[in-house]
Amino acid sequence: MAHGPYVVTGASKGIGREIALLLAAQGYPVIGLARPSDKLNEIGELLAASCPGSFSLACDLSLSNDIQAAAEQIGEQFGWVAGIVHNAGTIFPINSIADSDMDEWKHSLQANLIGVQDLTQRLIPLLGGAKQSRVTTISSGASLRPVESWSAYCVSKAGLDMWAKCLAAEGAHANISAISIAPGVVDTGMQLDIRSAAPENFPSHADFVALHTEGHLTQSQDVAAQLCPLILHHSMEQSGQRFDVREL
Repeated sequence: MAHGPYVVTGASKGIGREIALLLAAQGYPVIGLARPSDKLNEIGELLAASCPGSFSLACDLSLSNDIQAAAEQIGEQFGWVAGIVHNAGTIFPINSIADSDMDEWKHSLQANLIGVQDLTQRLIPLLGGAKQSRVTTISSGASLRPVESWSAYCVSKAGLDMWAKCLAAEGAHANISAISIAPGVVDTGMQLDIRSAAPENFPSHADFVALHTEGHLTQSQDVAAQLCPLILHHSMEQSGQRFDVREL
């Protein structure tokens, strides 16, 4: 095996799918994680055809049992993991703090942040050592500035930025690096979810509709191509930094 494997979450669609395909095309076995779907099965077949040793795993990052099972299966297949790309995430609930459904709000934190910690902690024995392992979290402009009706998403992404910094600090002695990258405004399913939100619950609804209708959204393939060099090659000296794809 020329290269060590990468774990990519949210690999069935959008940016995660394109990152997974690019990594596999460059000879890195990819374990693609996402919730069960035909798209997940499809990406598993494409990854395996592109790079032997690649496969997909059904894993809902809001469910600890799913995470445990996925981590165990990865550990059975590989003794070392070259990197993790934490891409999976949900925008819901899109509603005010006052009116958000509490179960939805908690689910967002679970999927966007707590699941990242859970999966990484279980994979820590497979990271670092003689060779550097690289952990990349997909950030957002919403980690730095508040967006009305996105409180759960903003909070989880802000937490994820700090989580990456903490992992970078703790991983420095173990040859484990961690960075976060904001991908810009990309034409993904999440953008469709945003445009489908009830305008009365989301003050910026018209702005996001305009981003789409006026052609300001970037494409997942293009963004993945910009992200992959950092995902694959960022140095220990860069560990702990937050990058924005629009500045690369």
